[in-house]
Amino acid sequence: MSRKRVVVTGIGALTPIGNSVQEFWAGLISGKNGAGPITKFDPAAFTTKFACEVKNFDALTYIDKKELRRMDPFTHYSLSTAAMAIEDSKLDLSKINLERAGVIYGSGIGGMVTWEEEHTAYMHGGAKRVSPFFVPKMIADIAAGQISIKYGLKGPNYATTSACATSSHAIADAFILIQRGSAEIMVTGGAEAAITPMSIAGFNAARALSTWNDRMMEASRPFDKDRNGFVMGEGSGTIILEELEHALKRGATIYGEVVGIGLTGDAYHVTAPPPGGEGAVRSMKECLKDAGVEPSVVDYINAHGTSTELNDLNETLAIKTVFGDHANKLAVSSTKSMTGHLLGAAGAIEAIASLLAIKNSIIPPTINHEAVTPEMNLNYTPKVAVKKDINYAISNTFGFGGHNASLLFKKFVG
Repeated sequence: MSRKRVVVTGIGALTPIGNSVQEFWAGLISGKNGAGPITKFDPAAFTTKFACEVKNFDALTYIDKKELRRMDPFTHYSLSTAAMAIEDSKLDLSKINLERAGVIYGSGIGGMVTWEEEHTAYMHGGAKRVSPFFVPKMIADIAAGQISIKYGLKGPNYATTSACATSSHAIADAFILIQRGSAEIMVTGGAEAAITPMSIAGFNAARALSTWNDRMMEASRPFDKDRNGFVMGEGSGTIILEELEHALKRGATIYGEVVGIGLTGDAYHVTAPPPGGEGAVRSMKECLKDAGVEPSVVDYINAHGTSTELNDLNETLAIKTVFGDHANKLAVSSTKSMTGHLLGAAGAIEAIASLLAIKNSIIPPTINHEAVTPEMNLNYTPKVAVKKDINYAISNTFGFGGHNASLLFKKFVG
C-alpha cells in the first residue's frame, strides 16, 4: 500500500503568551514571558506561587453559555482552538465527507478543575451534591467527543493520554490514519487546564516545579546551568491534518508537511529519563527513519526542554548521539522558556511553533538562558530569535512514564 502524504492546513493556539496563533507567534519571536503570580486560587500556602496562566480569555466567544457550564476549562480551551483551526483551514464542512473526517485529541490530566470542585462538594454535602455532569466534564476523552459533536465529524474519534507526550501522540496517530487511507481530514492536538491546588501541590511534592517566587520571570530557563524545575503552563493547540491531494483539490493553504514520527518507551523509571536519553535517541532515530532522511537534513529542533535537571541534560546528550557532528550546526530552542510547560498540550503547541518557524524562517529563542555547561553546549538560541531557513524541524516531547514522541515537519514546496 502506498503511503498518503499528510499536510497541515489549519492551526489554532491558546497560550500564556497569546490567545490566537498570531499573538502566540508574535510572543515567541519577541521573547515574551508568560509567567506571573497564580490567580486561579490563593497560592499563599504553596511552595510555588506562580505559573504561566492563560490571560483575558473569554470562552463565550466560542461556546454557548449553557454548554459552557457543562464543560471543564480544558474542554473550553480545546473547543476554542478547534474553532480557530477549522476557520483557519477554510474547511467547508458541507462539502467534505464527514465520515472521512475525525478527531484525535488529548489531555494529560483532563478535568482537574472539575474533579477538585466536585470532590469539595461531596466532602461538604455528600453524594447528592455531586453534579450529574461530573463524569462527562472530567474525563480526558471528552474534548475529542465535544469537537466531534460540534462539527459532525464521524471518522475516528478518541483521546490520547501519555503525560507530556499526549498531544504529540495524538498528532502521530492522526498522521498514521491519514497516511494509511483511513481518513482524509483529522482535527488533532491537546488541551490542559491544570493550574489547580492539587496539581501544584502534587508537582511541588515531587520537587518538579521551580520555586523561584522572587524571580518568577527568570524561572523557566531550559538548558541553563541554574535551572531548578519547570513552570506550569496551560492552554491548547489544535492542528488540522489533511491528505495532500484532498488539500490541493480544495486550494488549501499549507503550513508544512508531516513526514516522520518516532514513538518509543524508556522502560526505565516513572519520572526520570534513562542515562544519555536512550529513549529519546531511539525516538529521534525512528522519526528520521520513518521519513527516510539523514540526520544532516534537520535544521531545527524544538526541544522538550523543560528546565528540569535531568530532562535538559539527557535531551542534549540524545541530540549529540543522534546527530553527531551535525549537532553543532543545529538550531535548538525551548519555547517552554516563554509558555511554561503545558503538560498534555505541550506537543501540539510546540508542533505549531515548529511549523511557524519553518514557514517564517525564524527560530524562536530560549529566553533566560544565561550559562552553559561543558555537557550542555549546543546552540540553544539564547534570548533572541534568529533568522534561518528551515527545511526540516523536529519537535520532541517526553512524558512521565517513559513516553517519547518525535515529530518531523518539512517545508512544503508544491
